[in-house]
Amino acid sequence: MQANPQHNQLLVKHNLKITTPRLSVLAVLTTREMATSQPDLEQLLGSKIDRVTLYRTLSTFEEKGILHKVMGANGTLNYALCSSACTQHQHHDQHVHFNCTLCLNVYCLDKLQIPQLQIPDGFTTKKIDLMVSGVCDKCNNAYSK
Repeated sequence: MQANPQHNQLLVKHNLKITTPRLSVLAVLTTREMATSQPDLEQLLGSKIDRVTLYRTLSTFEEKGILHKVMGANGTLNYALCSSACTQHQHHDQHVHFNCTLCLNVYCLDKLQIPQLQIPDGFTTKKIDLMVSGVCDKCNNAYSK
């Protein structure tokens, strides 16, 4: 595997040891334009990482603010890289997610921020999700030809 200094820096920034499994997961996630499920990651990584190590890596990355979870339409959790502003104590990934009803891919629409919501008094917000369903540009282009 080719060493990527940015992946090393990301792990150091979040006070994590640089390990081959962590670098392998980052290598896959940084090349994908959609959120990726654990089963898909297992398939993409092959024998580079076992299921337990992958689960622990994903859990650690979410806890540290390196990635966030997105629920897909089929009920599968998907993982996507967080913005550089995310930390262990504060996720800043309050953007719209798009779930394609044809290919079932989940995309982070980073440029579409969730509007400010007026939450009633007495309620405390921990996380806000906005999922939009429809047909992605790849599927639209494939079916329009």
